[in-house]
Amino acid sequence: MRSIAVTMWVTLDGVAQGFGRPDEDTRGGFTHGGWGQRYNDEVMGREMAQSMAKPGDMLFGRRTWQDFITAWGRSTDGNPVTAHMNAATKYVVSRTLPDADAWPGSMLLRGEAVDVVAELKAQPGDDLSIIGSVSLVQSLHAAGLIDHYTLVICPLTLGVGTRLFDDASPLTEFDLTSSVTTTTGVIIAHYDRHRPDAA
Repeated sequence: MRSIAVTMWVTLDGVAQGFGRPDEDTRGGFTHGGWGQRYNDEVMGREMAQSMAKPGDMLFGRRTWQDFITAWGRSTDGNPVTAHMNAATKYVVSRTLPDADAWPGSMLLRGEAVDVVAELKAQPGDDLSIIGSVSLVQSLHAAGLIDHYTLVICPLTLGVGTRLFDDASPLTEFDLTSSVTTTTGVIIAHYDRHRPDAA
């Protein structure tokens, strides 16, 4: 069975919406987009590059997949993150996307997210990673399908916006496996979902 790992940028109050650009995700009238960019530094770049160096496939929700096509799919900058994303098999979960032809190496998973991802996870193959895709992560988290979490915790609060773990999230325990603090005060924390029955 494949494992699923999530990397998510969050604020101290748990907001995961629109960290990259002002126009990235304005749903609900969100006006704080781009809050995460000022925290980039060499430590974060090194940590993200290390995680991308591991072989594996990627899993996306529709919105993030479409956004990443512009940011990464057409780039030829030699960045190891770019190389990883373009080389990986990219599964996009959507009930509305007509096809996944816009980004080579992409495969469309049509249907209910929990069902199609559970089926994919049960198949043999490389482990799966998710970057962003908050709505998808919330659904998979609630279903217990996510095994590993990397939270890039930025030292600010927004007070508004979509939170990674909202009121609908189930009670969940996590085991901290490692953490790194960057020069800008970001904590990059790696967690495994605590599974008592696996002990």
